[in-house]
Amino acid sequence: MRKLSDAGLRVFAERGYHAARVDDIVRSARTSHGTFYLYFANKEDLLRALAVECADSLFELADALGEIEGEFGYEELRAFLAEFLGIYRSYGVVIRAWMEDQVPDRDVARTGVKAYTAIAKRLAVRLEESGSVQPVDAATSVSALMAMLERFNYAVSSRGLGAHDDETLDTVARLVGQGFFGIGVSRPA
Repeated sequence: MRKLSDAGLRVFAERGYHAARVDDIVRSARTSHGTFYLYFANKEDLLRALAVECADSLFELADALGEIEGEFGYEELRAFLAEFLGIYRSYGVVIRAWMEDQVPDRDVARTGVKAYTAIAKRLAVRLEESGSVQPVDAATSVSALMAMLERFNYAVSSRGLGAHDDETLDTVARLVGQGFFGIGVSRPA
């Protein structure tokens, strides 16, 4: 099942969800159609399973996000961003389908909305706790932050920015830390 799921992620990323065929997924997994249909009814069922995996990872990430303030605020934020990037690298095709409203199954789409809402709500709580002054209302700030994180992770994982992960994570952690949470972050040594 894991081989088929991983193959599904690869094929959906390479061909796009709509152009992907079960035959492509089976070929990529180096397994049979019978094995595919043992686990999944069709490619929509595979996407649903991948969406649930992705959402579970995002819910866990939201639950784990600690305070982003004080002495350890930068480290907490950077760890969150590193985990988010890892999830995006694994499930970017699912997240992009959610963000671009390309998921034909409304239940799968709602799963994505719920997962992203959990992240946004936790970030909103952390933003409020930080006491940083926002130039706009908190909901708008969090929406902007979520949009930036999604597109940034898309660029890093899908387009290759040419920078190492450590540099990339340090840069985005400093930008988000200073710009949204008001934490003074010195450049890492």
